[in-house]
Amino acid sequence: MINWLVIENSLINLSFLLSIISTLFYWLDIAFFSKQIFFRMGYYSVLLSCFTISSSLGLRWILNHYFPLSNLYESLLFLSWALIILHLILERKINSNLLGGIITPIVMMIIAFSSFFLPKDMQSASPLVPALKSNWLMMHVSVMIISYAALMIGSLLSIIFLIIGYGKEVSIKGNSTGIYANLDSLKSKLEDDLKKRHSKQLNLLESLDNLSYRTISIGFPLLTVGIIAGAVWANQAWGAYWSWDPKETWALITWIVFASYLHTRINKSWQGKKPAMLASLGFIIIWICYLGVNFIGKGLHSYGWIAS
Repeated sequence: MINWLVIENSLINLSFLLSIISTLFYWLDIAFFSKQIFFRMGYYSVLLSCFTISSSLGLRWILNHYFPLSNLYESLLFLSWALIILHLILERKINSNLLGGIITPIVMMIIAFSSFFLPKDMQSASPLVPALKSNWLMMHVSVMIISYAALMIGSLLSIIFLIIGYGKEVSIKGNSTGIYANLDSLKSKLEDDLKKRHSKQLNLLESLDNLSYRTISIGFPLLTVGIIAGAVWANQAWGAYWSWDPKETWALITWIVFASYLHTRINKSWQGKKPAMLASLGFIIIWICYLGVNFIGKGLHSYGWIAS
């Protein structure tokens, strides 16, 4: 007899192993200045990881007869899946190892936390509580988590933008032998080289900034739709659209932070690094909203609560 639970766990463990492998390949690609072999191996590892975690979620869905988003363990796996999918899409747009080098270790840590640190009873599938027996489960929770994934990636791109753009100064060091014979030609060559490097750096920074803006522009409407869907569902389940539950409060704070970011970008009231700093702050706010309130205290959204 086939033990489907063992197969499901094996797929998750394989996803974790592949995330480690892809992280190593992307970091090797960064360390050795974009060797395409490492980049391709990292990309293929992410593809395999996408397949294994998708298979695990699909298997869990079939076996338990509900969309796997009823507890913290399942939502963490779904978040990992959403991050991987968006990573694969965005990597074709920017074609940079920096994206994989920062997203794959986050996926690795999420899978590790959900598989090795959460209690076993939280990883087990259990019958849905009455409030979750609704079609709104898939609508609200899946949209919220996908929006979190998009906003996280947009924020990470802003963090990379700030790191690369911080205090960049180009210095030239070299041997002075023979420089007097060809001073003009060497000076011209060095100036051209500096211009090319500076232009390449500016192009990368511009690509990171634009991609961050576009990714957040995708995640923000999804967040808005998810909050509205949650309010409608809350009214059906608990008789009130809004109750200032900790999760609801932090979802509103998250919405305000990224609304402010988009407002400054659209109106161009802030330029350069200021919007990126706001988006970087959003990365912390998302994690507080998604995971932090589950550690801080209970509320109506207590299905992912971890007891001390």
